[in-house]
Amino acid sequence: MPARRDQASRARLLVVDDSALMRRLIGAVFANHDDFELATARNGLEALAMLAEFQPDVVTLDVHMPEMDGLACLDRIMLDRPCPVIMVASPTADGARVTLEALELGAVEFIAKPAGALSLAMEEFAPLLVEKVRQAVMIRPRRSHRLLERVRRQSAALDSETAQPLAAQRRRAPAALGLDVPGLVLVGSSTGGPPALEALLGRLPADFPWPVLVAQHMPATFTLPLAQRLGRLCALPVFEAGETMKLAGGQVYIGHGDADIVLARQAGSLVVKPVAASPGHRWHPSVERLVDSARAHFAARQLVGVLMTGMGNDGAIAMTRLRQDGGHTIAEAEATAVVWGMPGELVRAGGAERVARLDDIADHVCAFVPYGRLQ
Repeated sequence: MPARRDQASRARLLVVDDSALMRRLIGAVFANHDDFELATARNGLEALAMLAEFQPDVVTLDVHMPEMDGLACLDRIMLDRPCPVIMVASPTADGARVTLEALELGAVEFIAKPAGALSLAMEEFAPLLVEKVRQAVMIRPRRSHRLLERVRRQSAALDSETAQPLAAQRRRAPAALGLDVPGLVLVGSSTGGPPALEALLGRLPADFPWPVLVAQHMPATFTLPLAQRLGRLCALPVFEAGETMKLAGGQVYIGHGDADIVLARQAGSLVVKPVAASPGHRWHPSVERLVDSARAHFAARQLVGVLMTGMGNDGAIAMTRLRQDGGHTIAEAEATAVVWGMPGELVRAGGAERVARLDDIADHVCAFVPYGRLQ
C-alpha cells in the first residue's frame, strides 16, 4: 500500500513486479528520496486496479508476471490512463525483444534488471533507475498515441500495395556506388528512439543511396535485437555495428550499445566500427562522437544530421557546427517527440536547418540526398 506523506509535492511512483525482493529493493531506493510517494503491485491486474486510486505519475513495469504480464498491462495503461511507463527487463535477447515491443506500445523508457545477486548489483542499478524515473516524471504521454498508431497500422495492412510512403514515391535512379561513398546520414536518438527510428527508416526507399549511421542510447544487449527488428520492417538492410564493417551505400548501421560508433579508414576503405565508450561523453553510443568522426572524413555538405527524441543534449553541439559549416540538419518537432530534449537543444542553438514532424523526416532526408551526384 502507498505511504502518503506530503502528497502534493511528491511524484507518485507505482512499482509493478512479481518479485517481493525486487519490490522491496526498489522501495528501499526511493525511500531515500523524499520527493517520491511509492506504491507497489504484484502483477498487471493489481496495477490496473490501483491506477484510478493511486494515479501514478510514473510506473516501473516488470515484463514477466503471472495473471497479467507487462505487455498486456502496458497496453491497458496506454488506453485507459496514459502515463510514463519504464519497462524493467531481463538483460537477455528475449528481454530485449519484449522491451522493443513495449516501446512500440507506448513505454517511454526501459532499464535492464541487474544480473546476479540483486542486493549486490543494486549499487549500480539504483542511481540509473532514479535518474530514469525523474526524467519520466516530466513526460506527458498523449492519450491519442495508441489509437492513432492502431489506425495507421490497420491502414498500412489494408493498403500496403497502393499506399506507399511519400519518400518511396519519389525514387530516383540509384548512384553507382563503389568504394567511395558520396555522403552519410547521421541519426541520433535516445528516450523514445526505437519507434522513432522505425518511423524514419521504414520510410526510406530501397534504392536510397547513402549509408545511414545511428547512435541510439541503449545497453549492449538491446542493440542487436533492435537492428534485427528494424531490418524486418525496413526496405534497407540494417546491421548492428558490433564489429568493424566496410561502409556501403544503402545500408543502415546501428551503433553497438554501451560503446561508441565511429568512422575510420582502413586499407584505403571507409569502415564503421565500435570503440570503447568515451569517458568524455555522458551518453552512449555518443551522437556527438559519431558526428565528429564523420566530419574527419567527409565535407560538411556531404552529411545530413538528424536529431530525434531523447533526454539531454547529445549531438546538439556537433550538429550545430555541422550546419554552420554547410551541412544539412533536421530536428524532430516538439509535437511528435516523446522528449524534446536533444532536438530541442539543436533548435535552441540555431543548428536545425529544418524542424519536422516524425512522419515527415524521411522526406526531408530524401530531399537533401542527391541520387548520383553531390550538391
